[in-house]
Amino acid sequence: MSNVVVIAKLTTQPGKRPDVVAGMAPMMDHVQNEPGTLKYVMLEDQNDADVVWMYEEYDSQDSFSAHGTSDAMKALGASIGPFMAGRPELFFCDPVGGKGL
Repeated sequence: MSNVVVIAKLTTQPGKRPDVVAGMAPMMDHVQNEPGTLKYVMLEDQNDADVVWMYEEYDSQDSFSAHGTSDAMKALGASIGPFMAGRPELFFCDPVGGKGL
């Protein structure tokens, strides 16, 4: 498969996860019509109240790069940055099978 899959771990400052989730709303709207973005799912960690996970899937490296340099991504940094404990951790994965691929 040539799809690009990223799992991102966003660790927030203590008690700030709701602010990050709210701050993600414009990006969640943006990706609905973003070319090449196949899946963009936000998940709240059940065991750590200060962690948000993102599952992202793009149809190509070019689509992933376009997402990362979009105006929506630039605005996202300003909206959630004050609530983050550090930079997101990105895990790049190769999908090899499963339902929904």
